[in-house]
Amino acid sequence: MGLKVLLIGGGGREHAMAWGIAKSPLLEKLFITPGNPGTAECGDNVDLDVTNHEKVLQFIRDNKIDITIVGPEQPLVDGIADFLSDHGHKVFGPKQKAAMLEGSKEFAKDFMSKYGIPTAAYKVFDKTEFDQAAEFIIENAKY
Repeated sequence: MGLKVLLIGGGGREHAMAWGIAKSPLLEKLFITPGNPGTAECGDNVDLDVTNHEKVLQFIRDNKIDITIVGPEQPLVDGIADFLSDHGHKVFGPKQKAAMLEGSKEFAKDFMSKYGIPTAAYKVFDKTEFDQAAEFIIENAKY
């Protein structure tokens, strides 16, 4: 018996991942959600709402999935890896806090500033502060 894998995502990155996973002699079955027409050539596209972690977990249990691989950052930022791992399922993808480094530029910049990691000057503005943002950009531009 080989591995049953659930791949979350539907973009080009996940298509490349599905293509690579499908080539493994260890694979028994590959499910991709939501997938795309290209991933359908590598495995079975399934319609799952990945924002509903309970439904994803139920699919995993019903289909005896051995490991879930999460491609896009949004489900990771939403905590799917934490949830599945906390329920005893193997997941390839960073936990929510680690995913925030990629998923939120503000979080990443604050993190780098807090820990002395070199980064470009930054400041966070809301949509009503256009003039202040433009001024900041001009003052901090390096040509």
